[in-house]
Amino acid sequence: MGTTRRRIKVTEGSGNIFADVGIERPEEYLAKAELARQIVGALDARRVTQAEAARILGVNQPKVSALRNGRLDGFSTERLFRFLNALGRDVRIVVSPKPRSRRRARLTVGAA
Repeated sequence: MGTTRRRIKVTEGSGNIFADVGIERPEEYLAKAELARQIVGALDARRVTQAEAARILGVNQPKVSALRNGRLDGFSTERLFRFLNALGRDVRIVVSPKPRSRRRARLTVGAA
């Protein structure tokens, strides 16, 4: 019995899933997702409950749950910066000229 091989169409992503699925302001969403990842990592390193995390961050437990589950529409980047500071993390913002080779300037978040 012969096997039939199907070709699967693969499209290479841009590196920003939010841009790939057509979300407005994808750089902002990607930045907030990375900030949230850093916050959750810091909370996990402390091994705190959601109630303890809420106390540390100055929010209620449902907000911690939303943060952990990637529901970030209710959080500004500034608020996420404050959460990182509350967890003993410095936040550094660096502004630099874009390379000539790139058409548009972009927003990125990284960890040191």
